[in-house]
Amino acid sequence: MTTPRWFTDTPDGHSQWYVERFRALAAEGADLSGEARLLDAIVPPRSRLLDAGCGPGRIAGALHERGHEVVGVDVDPVLIEAAKVDHPGPRYEVADLATLDLGSRFDAIVMAGNVMVFVAEGTEGQVLQRLAEHLRPAGRLLIGFRLDRGYGLQELDRDAQAAGLRLTQRFATWDLEPFGDEADFAVSLFVAGRINGSW
Repeated sequence: MTTPRWFTDTPDGHSQWYVERFRALAAEGADLSGEARLLDAIVPPRSRLLDAGCGPGRIAGALHERGHEVVGVDVDPVLIEAAKVDHPGPRYEVADLATLDLGSRFDAIVMAGNVMVFVAEGTEGQVLQRLAEHLRPAGRLLIGFRLDRGYGLQELDRDAQAAGLRLTQRFATWDLEPFGDEADFAVSLFVAGRINGSW
């Protein structure tokens, strides 16, 4: 089993620093719900949603406040404990996305916060396969990450297609700035379904 880069590529104490950073931003009134607003806009009311790599729970909590049934998972127990304290309501679990098995399916999954480039190197395709297995037919995967961390869109699209995910939209930001060659960040929307034919 490989160790996610969240643990190997960050300094000691990074998890608690990350928690305190978002607590400070929230106290300052920063807008921390952009990803949640986007997902909320493209799913029906009271959807069943998975926040994959939920961190300290800011997106899961915002989606819960909007009336959705939300599960948040993260590999880091420090972040999960903070999520339970700061954003109660969703169900939170410690889990590795590369081996995720919740035994149920969701209407949509969001993976924000550069999660994709913090999973264990070489497991990206496996992560997408596990997420696809947790989507209902025609369910949606909304994923955003920086493009300068060694895993890019060519690899993402290849791995997503292998997992049975079909790309439908791509933007440069969570507030839907158009994507172009100069973009250093991508937000991609995939739908669960076969490339040739449909479920």
